[in-house]
Amino acid sequence: MKSVNVIVFPGGFNWPIWVAQEKGFFAKNGIEVALTLTPNSVFQLTGLIEGKFDIAMTGIDNLIAYREGQGEVDVVGPDLFAFMGSDTAFLRLVTVPEVKSIADLRGKVVSVDARTTGFAFVLLEILERGGLKESGYSIEKAGGVLQRFEALMEKKHAGTLLMTPFEVRAEAKGYNRLANAIEVLGRYQGLVGGARKSWADANREAVIGYIRAWSDAVDWLYSPANRDDALAIFTKNIPGAEPQTAEAAYRIFLSAEEGFQRKAKIDIEGVRTVLQLRSKYALPKKTLTDPTKYYDPSFYEAAMKR
Repeated sequence: MKSVNVIVFPGGFNWPIWVAQEKGFFAKNGIEVALTLTPNSVFQLTGLIEGKFDIAMTGIDNLIAYREGQGEVDVVGPDLFAFMGSDTAFLRLVTVPEVKSIADLRGKVVSVDARTTGFAFVLLEILERGGLKESGYSIEKAGGVLQRFEALMEKKHAGTLLMTPFEVRAEAKGYNRLANAIEVLGRYQGLVGGARKSWADANREAVIGYIRAWSDAVDWLYSPANRDDALAIFTKNIPGAEPQTAEAAYRIFLSAEEGFQRKAKIDIEGVRTVLQLRSKYALPKKTLTDPTKYYDPSFYEAAMKR
């Protein structure tokens, strides 16, 4: 059994991992996954680059940023790449109860994981399309989605991007969801399975096994027959999750419009959207146009041949 160290952000988007662990999909494919929760993207990406972790479930934007020398810290991962897709990131702009529109954010503070990664550019674009330029508000770094959720609950910031199910929990407390990212941006590739190419090439069977296990777990989740079992797994892994939160997460994560990507298939057009935003906002300035540069399909293609 090959041990694989996987680093993830806390949240319900790890549902396929929990299923694959509990239902034996990883074991069936010869791997054992050890999970580490990251507090932010800097910790995750620097740890991945340094070889402390084998696989990261992270925004493909993060992989691109550190590969292109545009990361939050001066560390470069020249062989970072994505080998499978996961989801659209389920990004929602959520604000404190008294902020009821994007215009109400003028002069206030919004929070991000990192200024140059972690979906910050999605937030900037949503606000700009809503009529609010960068000069109209302040940005503070607050860490990963769990840390941003907690800061928002304490009203340390007026708004932030949350990922399901955190927006469900916030709305239940009277906070406002002002926008869903994919409704503003269209197709968008959020989380992916990423690694260093050198590690992946040396551990090809482990990567293939990981893709297969993830894909099988997503198929299992989409089966209506597994609904009650799936909800039980969710609530077991999300401390304090109310039944209504799990129900709402089930509807979102498994919806036809924006649910988990079937068969772990990456959305290349969604990657183009990521590159467009990075070309617009990132420093040092670069024009990035080729989504295939950051994705090696050979692992995925091998995984789908059974």
